Formats: sequence, structure tokens, C-alpha cells
Amino acid sequence: MLQEVGAAPTKLMTNKEEVIRLVIDEIRPNLRRDGGDCELIEICGNKVMVRLTGACVFCKLSSATLEGIQAKIVERLGEFVRLVPVAGAPARN
Repeated sequence: MLQEVGAAPTKLMTNKEEVIRLVIDEIRPNLRRDGGDCELIEICGNKVMVRLTGACVFCKLSSATLEGIQAKIVERLGEFVRLVPVAGAPARN
């Protein structure tokens, strides 16, 4: 589970992370169809760090994709969050 730095784990954080993951999972098939993907990196307060991968990295519409994901997360959570793109290679499992 991702946690806010310096914060004790709370049920609210678990629900917030779950909602964010669900939104990304809903959008994922569209991203993959175009050869890309989105990975949740970290949640820190109202900042949600994500990494776009594959074709999304160099896509001219990636900012629109991020805005769409952010809008869906805000709608579902009922609170403002800011999606922050993080550069770099995807994590290896």
C-alpha cells in the first residue's frame, strides 16, 4: 500500500489508493490498445505520481490523457488531486 510520507496508515488512504488504482485500471485497456500504459508510483497528499510507459511516453496527446485520468480520479474521490507525471524506466517485478 502506498502511504503519505510521515502519516500513519489510515482507512481513508486505503480507499483513496483503491479508487485511484480502479480509475487507472479502467483506462488501461485504451492505453494498451494504443501501445502504452500508466503506472501508479506514489501518492503524497493530493499529489498522485504516475509514469506513462510505451507509446504514451512520446505521444503528443499524453497531457490530454493525464488530464482525463486526473478528472476521473477527482470525480470519483470527490476531492482535488493533481496527477504528476514521473519520468524514468518502469519498475521491474
